[in-house]
Amino acid sequence: MAEKKALVTGAAGFIGFHLTKRLSAAGYTVTGIDNINDYYDVRLKEDRLSILREISTFSFKKLALEDKEGIDELFASEKFDYVVNLAAQAGVRYSLTNPYAYIDSNIVGFVNILEACRHHKVKHLVYASSSSVYGANTAMPFSVHDNVDHPLSLYAASKKSNELMAHTYSNLYGLPTTGLRFFTVYGPFGRPDMALFIFTKAILENRPIDVYNHGNMKRDFTYIDDIVTGIERLIPSVPAGNPDWSGEKPDPGTSFAPYKIFNIGNNNPVRLMDFIEAIEEALGKKAEKNLMPLQPGDVPATYADVEDLMKTVDFKPATPIREGVANFIDWYRNYYNI
Repeated sequence: MAEKKALVTGAAGFIGFHLTKRLSAAGYTVTGIDNINDYYDVRLKEDRLSILREISTFSFKKLALEDKEGIDELFASEKFDYVVNLAAQAGVRYSLTNPYAYIDSNIVGFVNILEACRHHKVKHLVYASSSSVYGANTAMPFSVHDNVDHPLSLYAASKKSNELMAHTYSNLYGLPTTGLRFFTVYGPFGRPDMALFIFTKAILENRPIDVYNHGNMKRDFTYIDDIVTGIERLIPSVPAGNPDWSGEKPDPGTSFAPYKIFNIGNNNPVRLMDFIEAIEEALGKKAEKNLMPLQPGDVPATYADVEDLMKTVDFKPATPIREGVANFIDWYRNYYNI
Protein backbone atom coordinates (compact mmCIF):
# COMPACT_ATOMS: atom_id res chain seq x y z
CA MET A 1 0.00 0.00 0.00
CA ALA A 2 1.32 3.43 -0.91
CA GLU A 3 2.03 5.65 2.05
CA LYS A 4 -0.90 7.91 2.94
CA LYS A 5 0.15 11.09 4.69
CA ALA A 6 -2.42 12.95 6.76
CA LEU A 7 -2.33 16.12 8.79
CA VAL A 8 -4.68 16.28 11.78
CA THR A 9 -4.98 19.76 13.26
CA GLY A 10 -6.10 19.89 16.88
CA ALA A 11 -4.45 16.50 17.46
CA ALA A 12 -4.24 17.05 21.23
CA GLY A 13 -7.99 17.77 21.27
CA PHE A 14 -10.76 15.29 22.01
CA ILE A 15 -11.74 14.29 18.46
CA GLY A 16 -8.22 14.83 17.06
CA PHE A 17 -6.74 12.43 19.60
CA HIS A 18 -9.18 9.62 18.80
CA LEU A 19 -8.95 10.20 15.05
CA THR A 20 -5.14 10.14 15.09
CA LYS A 21 -5.18 6.78 16.88
CA ARG A 22 -7.66 5.39 14.36
CA LEU A 23 -5.85 6.67 11.24
CA SER A 24 -2.48 5.43 12.50
CA ALA A 25 -3.98 1.97 13.05
CA ALA A 26 -5.41 2.13 9.50
CA GLY A 27 -1.96 2.66 7.95
CA TYR A 28 -1.75 6.44 7.67
CA THR A 29 1.37 8.37 8.58
CA VAL A 30 -0.06 11.16 10.72
CA THR A 31 1.37 14.54 11.59
CA GLY A 32 -0.49 16.30 14.38
CA ILE A 33 -0.45 19.98 15.23
CA ASP A 34 -2.04 21.80 18.17
CA ASN A 35 -1.41 25.09 19.95
CA ILE A 36 -2.15 23.46 23.35
CA ASN A 37 -4.06 26.55 24.52
CA ASP A 38 -5.48 26.76 28.04
CA TYR A 39 -9.18 26.93 27.07
CA TYR A 40 -9.42 23.84 29.27
CA ASP A 41 -7.04 21.75 31.42
CA VAL A 42 -3.76 21.51 29.52
CA ARG A 43 -2.84 18.34 31.42
CA LEU A 44 -5.61 16.46 29.62
CA LYS A 45 -4.16 17.56 26.25
CA GLU A 46 -0.64 16.60 27.33
CA ASP A 47 -1.86 13.18 28.48
CA ARG A 48 -3.60 12.55 25.16
CA LEU A 49 -0.40 13.57 23.37
CA SER A 50 1.80 11.29 25.46
CA ILE A 51 -0.37 8.34 24.33
CA LEU A 52 -0.09 9.46 20.68
CA ARG A 53 3.69 9.90 20.90
CA GLU A 54 3.99 6.13 21.41
CA ILE A 55 2.73 5.57 17.86
CA SER A 56 5.74 5.12 15.55
CA THR A 57 4.00 6.64 12.49
CA PHE A 58 2.91 9.78 14.38
CA SER A 59 4.81 13.04 14.73
CA PHE A 60 3.74 16.19 16.55
CA LYS A 61 4.47 19.87 16.16
CA LYS A 62 3.21 22.61 18.47
CA LEU A 63 1.74 25.10 16.05
CA ALA A 64 -1.21 27.50 15.90
CA LEU A 65 -3.37 27.78 12.77
CA GLU A 66 -2.87 31.57 12.87
CA ASP A 67 0.89 31.08 12.31
CA LYS A 68 0.78 31.36 8.52
CA GLU A 69 4.54 30.99 8.07
CA GLY A 70 4.68 27.90 10.27
CA ILE A 71 1.72 26.31 8.46
CA ASP A 72 3.27 27.01 5.03
CA GLU A 73 6.62 25.53 6.08
CA LEU A 74 4.93 22.40 7.44
CA PHE A 75 2.92 21.81 4.25
CA ALA A 76 5.98 22.43 2.04
CA SER A 77 8.10 19.89 3.94
CA GLU A 78 5.51 17.17 4.54
CA LYS A 79 3.46 17.11 1.30
CA PHE A 80 0.24 15.81 2.85
CA ASP A 81 -2.28 13.77 0.86
CA TYR A 82 -5.14 14.53 3.24
CA VAL A 83 -5.85 17.24 5.79
CA VAL A 84 -8.40 16.96 8.60
CA ASN A 85 -8.91 20.34 10.25
CA LEU A 86 -10.28 19.85 13.76
CA ALA A 87 -8.41 22.70 15.46
CA ALA A 88 -10.79 25.49 16.41
CA GLN A 89 -11.84 27.66 19.28
CA ALA A 90 -14.78 25.64 20.54
CA GLY A 91 -17.75 26.38 22.78
CA VAL A 92 -20.89 28.45 22.41
CA ARG A 93 -20.87 30.17 25.82
CA TYR A 94 -17.18 31.12 25.68
CA SER A 95 -17.89 32.99 22.42
CA LEU A 96 -20.11 35.43 24.35
CA THR A 97 -17.13 36.68 26.34
CA ASN A 98 -14.12 35.97 24.08
CA PRO A 99 -15.23 36.76 20.51
CA TYR A 100 -11.75 37.48 19.14
CA ALA A 101 -10.50 33.98 19.95
CA TYR A 102 -13.02 32.66 17.38
CA ILE A 103 -11.95 35.05 14.64
CA ASP A 104 -8.24 34.28 15.12
CA SER A 105 -8.53 30.50 15.19
CA ASN A 106 -11.67 29.72 13.21
CA ILE A 107 -11.44 32.39 10.48
CA VAL A 108 -7.81 33.53 10.14
CA GLY A 109 -6.54 30.03 10.99
CA PHE A 110 -8.90 28.38 8.53
CA VAL A 111 -7.90 30.60 5.60
CA ASN A 112 -4.26 29.66 6.31
CA ILE A 113 -5.24 25.98 6.03
CA LEU A 114 -7.18 26.59 2.80
CA GLU A 115 -4.27 28.49 1.26
CA ALA A 116 -1.78 25.78 2.25
CA CYS A 117 -4.03 23.02 0.85
CA ARG A 118 -4.40 24.91 -2.41
CA HIS A 119 -0.70 25.62 -2.91
CA HIS A 120 0.45 22.15 -1.90
CA LYS A 121 -2.07 20.15 -3.94
CA VAL A 122 -3.79 18.37 -1.05
CA LYS A 123 -6.16 15.66 -2.39
CA HIS A 124 -8.95 16.33 0.12
CA LEU A 125 -9.57 18.77 2.97
CA VAL A 126 -12.00 17.47 5.58
CA TYR A 127 -12.92 20.04 8.24
CA ALA A 128 -15.04 20.28 11.35
CA SER A 129 -18.17 22.34 11.13
CA SER A 130 -20.83 22.06 13.84
CA SER A 131 -24.51 21.32 14.40
CA SER A 132 -24.66 24.82 15.90
CA VAL A 133 -24.82 26.23 12.33
CA TYR A 134 -28.51 25.22 12.30
CA GLY A 135 -29.12 28.08 14.72
CA ALA A 136 -32.73 29.21 14.64
CA ASN A 137 -33.82 26.35 12.33
CA THR A 138 -36.61 24.29 13.89
CA ALA A 139 -37.47 21.82 11.08
CA MET A 140 -36.35 18.45 12.46
CA PRO A 141 -34.28 16.46 11.75
CA PHE A 142 -31.69 19.04 10.65
CA SER A 143 -30.80 18.45 7.00
CA VAL A 144 -27.67 19.60 5.15
CA HIS A 145 -30.02 20.50 2.29
CA ASP A 146 -31.74 23.18 4.40
CA ASN A 147 -30.62 26.78 4.47
CA VAL A 148 -28.62 27.78 7.59
CA ASP A 149 -28.54 31.56 7.65
CA HIS A 150 -29.58 32.35 11.22
CA PRO A 151 -26.75 31.44 13.62
CA LEU A 152 -27.34 32.12 17.32
CA SER A 153 -23.71 32.47 18.46
CA LEU A 154 -20.42 33.75 17.09
CA TYR A 155 -19.09 30.19 17.34
CA ALA A 156 -21.87 29.02 14.99
CA ALA A 157 -21.23 31.97 12.65
CA SER A 158 -17.51 31.09 12.49
CA LYS A 159 -18.36 27.49 11.54
CA LYS A 160 -20.83 28.60 8.87
CA SER A 161 -18.05 30.92 7.60
CA ASN A 162 -15.75 27.90 7.27
CA GLU A 163 -18.30 26.20 5.02
CA LEU A 164 -18.59 29.32 2.84
CA MET A 165 -14.81 29.77 2.66
CA ALA A 166 -14.33 26.09 1.76
CA HIS A 167 -16.89 26.39 -1.02
CA THR A 168 -15.03 29.37 -2.46
CA TYR A 169 -11.78 27.37 -2.63
CA SER A 170 -13.56 24.34 -4.10
CA ASN A 171 -14.99 26.63 -6.80
CA LEU A 172 -11.93 28.77 -7.55
CA TYR A 173 -9.15 26.20 -7.22
CA GLY A 174 -10.86 22.81 -7.54
CA LEU A 175 -9.83 21.95 -3.96
CA PRO A 176 -12.07 19.06 -2.80
CA THR A 177 -13.55 19.95 0.60
CA THR A 178 -15.90 18.15 2.96
CA GLY A 179 -17.47 19.86 5.97
CA LEU A 180 -18.65 17.78 8.91
CA ARG A 181 -21.38 19.04 11.19
CA PHE A 182 -20.76 17.20 14.45
CA PHE A 183 -23.61 16.73 16.92
CA THR A 184 -22.72 16.88 20.66
CA VAL A 185 -19.74 14.53 20.73
CA TYR A 186 -19.01 12.67 23.99
CA GLY A 187 -16.86 9.81 25.26
CA PRO A 188 -13.58 8.94 27.02
CA PHE A 189 -10.95 11.71 27.08
CA GLY A 190 -13.77 14.19 26.33
CA ARG A 191 -13.70 17.94 26.85
CA PRO A 192 -14.12 19.23 30.42
CA ASP A 193 -16.38 22.07 29.21
CA MET A 194 -18.99 19.61 27.94
CA ALA A 195 -22.09 18.61 29.93
CA LEU A 196 -21.11 14.96 30.52
CA PHE A 197 -17.78 15.94 32.10
CA ILE A 198 -19.26 18.82 34.14
CA PHE A 199 -22.18 16.71 35.42
CA THR A 200 -20.04 13.69 36.30
CA LYS A 201 -17.52 15.79 38.24
CA ALA A 202 -20.23 17.71 40.14
CA ILE A 203 -22.25 14.60 41.06
CA LEU A 204 -19.12 12.83 42.38
CA GLU A 205 -18.23 15.96 44.39
CA ASN A 206 -21.78 16.24 45.81
CA ARG A 207 -22.36 19.59 44.09
CA PRO A 208 -25.60 20.57 42.31
CA ILE A 209 -25.62 20.62 38.49
CA ASP A 210 -26.99 23.50 36.40
CA VAL A 211 -29.68 22.14 34.07
CA TYR A 212 -30.47 24.70 31.38
CA ASN A 213 -33.87 25.28 29.80
CA HIS A 214 -35.31 23.49 32.86
CA GLY A 215 -34.11 20.20 31.38
CA ASN A 216 -36.17 20.60 28.21
CA MET A 217 -33.11 20.49 25.96
CA LYS A 218 -32.77 17.72 23.42
CA ARG A 219 -29.37 16.78 22.07
CA ASP A 220 -28.32 14.31 19.41
CA PHE A 221 -25.47 12.97 21.58
CA THR A 222 -22.92 11.21 19.35
CA TYR A 223 -20.33 8.78 20.71
CA ILE A 224 -16.72 9.52 19.80
CA ASP A 225 -16.08 6.16 18.07
CA ASP A 226 -18.99 6.85 15.69
CA ILE A 227 -17.62 10.31 14.87
CA VAL A 228 -14.19 8.86 14.12
CA THR A 229 -15.61 6.06 11.95
CA GLY A 230 -17.53 8.66 9.94
CA ILE A 231 -14.41 10.79 9.40
CA GLU A 232 -12.21 7.78 8.55
CA ARG A 233 -14.66 6.64 5.87
CA LEU A 234 -15.09 10.11 4.39
CA ILE A 235 -11.36 10.92 4.01
CA PRO A 236 -10.87 8.75 0.87
CA SER A 237 -14.38 9.65 -0.36
CA VAL A 238 -13.23 12.73 -2.29
CA PRO A 239 -16.20 14.82 -3.46
CA ALA A 240 -16.78 15.56 -7.12
CA GLY A 241 -19.23 18.21 -8.26
CA ASN A 242 -22.92 17.34 -8.22
CA PRO A 243 -23.97 17.25 -11.93
CA ASP A 244 -27.61 17.88 -10.96
CA TRP A 245 -26.85 21.01 -8.95
CA SER A 246 -28.88 23.97 -10.13
CA GLY A 247 -28.46 27.69 -9.53
CA GLU A 248 -32.23 28.02 -9.94
CA LYS A 249 -32.80 25.87 -6.85
CA PRO A 250 -29.45 25.88 -5.03
CA ASP A 251 -28.87 22.88 -2.76
CA PRO A 252 -26.80 24.04 0.27
CA GLY A 253 -25.48 20.53 1.00
CA THR A 254 -23.77 19.96 -2.38
CA SER A 255 -22.39 22.03 -5.23
CA PHE A 256 -21.30 22.08 -8.86
CA ALA A 257 -17.81 22.34 -7.27
CA PRO A 258 -16.05 19.45 -5.44
CA TYR A 259 -17.70 20.38 -2.14
CA LYS A 260 -19.90 18.44 0.28
CA ILE A 261 -21.43 18.85 3.73
CA PHE A 262 -22.41 15.97 6.04
CA ASN A 263 -24.11 15.67 9.41
CA ILE A 264 -22.48 13.19 11.76
CA GLY A 265 -24.98 12.66 14.55
CA ASN A 266 -26.72 9.82 16.33
CA ASN A 267 -30.03 10.52 14.53
CA ASN A 268 -31.76 10.01 17.88
CA PRO A 269 -32.23 13.09 20.11
CA VAL A 270 -32.15 12.46 23.84
CA ARG A 271 -33.82 14.63 26.50
CA LEU A 272 -31.29 16.23 28.81
CA MET A 273 -33.09 14.69 31.80
CA ASP A 274 -32.72 11.20 30.29
CA PHE A 275 -29.04 11.89 29.66
CA ILE A 276 -28.61 12.90 33.32
CA GLU A 277 -30.44 9.72 34.32
CA ALA A 278 -27.93 7.65 32.31
CA ILE A 279 -25.09 9.40 34.18
CA GLU A 280 -26.77 8.79 37.56
CA GLU A 281 -27.23 5.13 36.65
CA ALA A 282 -23.58 4.68 35.63
CA LEU A 283 -22.37 6.49 38.77
CA GLY A 284 -24.88 4.80 41.08
CA LYS A 285 -25.62 8.25 42.50
CA LYS A 286 -28.37 10.86 42.17
CA ALA A 287 -27.76 14.42 40.97
CA GLU A 288 -29.00 17.52 42.75
CA LYS A 289 -30.46 19.64 39.94
CA ASN A 290 -30.45 23.41 39.71
CA LEU A 291 -33.02 24.21 36.99
CA MET A 292 -32.03 27.24 34.88
CA PRO A 293 -33.47 29.16 31.88
CA LEU A 294 -32.15 28.70 28.33
CA GLN A 295 -28.74 30.37 27.95
CA PRO A 296 -28.06 33.00 25.24
CA GLY A 297 -26.69 31.32 22.10
CA ASP A 298 -28.02 27.88 23.07
CA VAL A 299 -30.27 25.87 20.76
CA PRO A 300 -33.19 24.04 22.47
CA ALA A 301 -32.87 20.90 20.34
CA THR A 302 -30.57 19.20 17.83
CA TYR A 303 -31.38 16.19 15.64
CA ALA A 304 -29.27 15.03 12.70
CA ASP A 305 -30.55 13.77 9.37
CA VAL A 306 -27.74 11.37 8.35
CA GLU A 307 -29.18 10.08 5.08
CA ASP A 308 -26.32 11.56 3.00
CA LEU A 309 -23.71 9.92 5.25
CA MET A 310 -25.49 6.57 4.83
CA LYS A 311 -25.67 6.96 1.05
CA THR A 312 -22.04 8.02 0.67
CA VAL A 313 -20.12 5.77 3.08
CA ASP A 314 -22.78 3.26 4.25
CA PHE A 315 -22.49 4.28 7.89
CA LYS A 316 -24.59 5.91 10.58
CA PRO A 317 -23.75 6.43 14.25
CA ALA A 318 -25.63 4.04 16.51
CA THR A 319 -23.95 3.77 19.94
CA PRO A 320 -26.75 3.78 22.57
CA ILE A 321 -26.52 6.61 25.10
CA ARG A 322 -26.30 4.32 28.14
CA GLU A 323 -23.41 2.37 26.66
CA GLY A 324 -21.51 5.52 25.66
CA VAL A 325 -22.06 7.22 29.03
CA ALA A 326 -20.96 4.07 30.92
CA ASN A 327 -17.75 3.96 28.84
CA PHE A 328 -17.05 7.60 29.70
CA ILE A 329 -17.65 7.06 33.43
CA ASP A 330 -15.34 4.01 33.43
CA TRP A 331 -12.64 6.14 31.81
CA TYR A 332 -13.29 9.07 34.20
CA ARG A 333 -12.98 6.92 37.35
CA ASN A 334 -9.84 5.36 35.98
CA TYR A 335 -8.21 8.61 34.82
CA TYR A 336 -8.89 10.47 38.08
CA ASN A 337 -8.30 7.40 40.30
CA ILE A 338 -11.80 7.48 41.79
